[in-house]
Amino acid sequence: MVVLGAHLERSLMQDRFSDAWVLLLSPGISIMLTRTYLDGGYVKDKTTSLERAFDYSYYLVCYSLWVLSSLIMIDRVHWIEKAKLVKFILDCQDMDNGGISDRPNYAVDIFHTYFGVADIAGLQNEDGSFSGDIWGKVDTRFSYIVICCLSILKCLDKINVKKAVDYIVSCKNMDGGFGCTPGAESHAGQIFCCVGALAITGNLHHVDKDLLGWWLCERQDYESGGLNGRSEKLPDVCYSLWVLSSLIMIDRVHWIEKAKLVKFILDCQDMDNGGISDRPNYAVDIFHTYFGVAGLSLLEYPGVKTIDPAYALPVHVTNRILFTK
Repeated sequence: MVVLGAHLERSLMQDRFSDAWVLLLSPGISIMLTRTYLDGGYVKDKTTSLERAFDYSYYLVCYSLWVLSSLIMIDRVHWIEKAKLVKFILDCQDMDNGGISDRPNYAVDIFHTYFGVADIAGLQNEDGSFSGDIWGKVDTRFSYIVICCLSILKCLDKINVKKAVDYIVSCKNMDGGFGCTPGAESHAGQIFCCVGALAITGNLHHVDKDLLGWWLCERQDYESGGLNGRSEKLPDVCYSLWVLSSLIMIDRVHWIEKAKLVKFILDCQDMDNGGISDRPNYAVDIFHTYFGVAGLSLLEYPGVKTIDPAYALPVHVTNRILFTK
């Protein structure tokens, strides 16, 4: 192992994750990043498909974002072949409606369109909500996805922003949180989506910051320091991003015990093979590796680049997109 901020040692794993690259950084962080080799691969010199390394994983466009963002945060984005990544995402696009699927020639949906970024303005309903697919399911996650994507594309004028905001506000609960639809239970993931959408559109004044901040701080487990998504649930590394981002956006992140959360994330590492799991001593995966690294970024952990709490993307990326013509 090597000192964080110095060089990285790359090694190839010989067990179940034999097709994954391992990045070993100490004293704190050991990050396993799969080389998501998609039709030729992003990370050089590997030839096996992602499914072989993670046979339960098939959201390939999603994995592209998680791996890419993680590599950016640890300053190793040069390890991927950018042209192949761009080609893969474009190959996943439906040229008739602009949507994006998880892999080429599959059905498009709003989730993968977010991860690939395409025009989804036509999915807004009369009440300001957004449908996630052709079957019309409504969820505040979809509202965030549309607002985030169109903001990145500088096309927010393509939707009725006021109606979109009004719908999100209608999903606010008496505990200060937000649900997936009006009256639905507050959940940290939905709160991130709603607060993020309100932040992007300049409407955070609709949030009761103290009430929501208290609800979010109650998500921290006293013993482990980890965060959960709602009452009576176990802590999970993925909530490090969703809860922390929300607290940062409402300026209440100082209400939690940051050192305990850092320890929880680091305790979720596989110190032999790298990677981060949902909780200590569980199997690692790219999903939780990304969210763990993102959580450390939001906690200002040394050597990890800063991400934007509203967009969940590296700050230098959002600055380049949003503040250049």
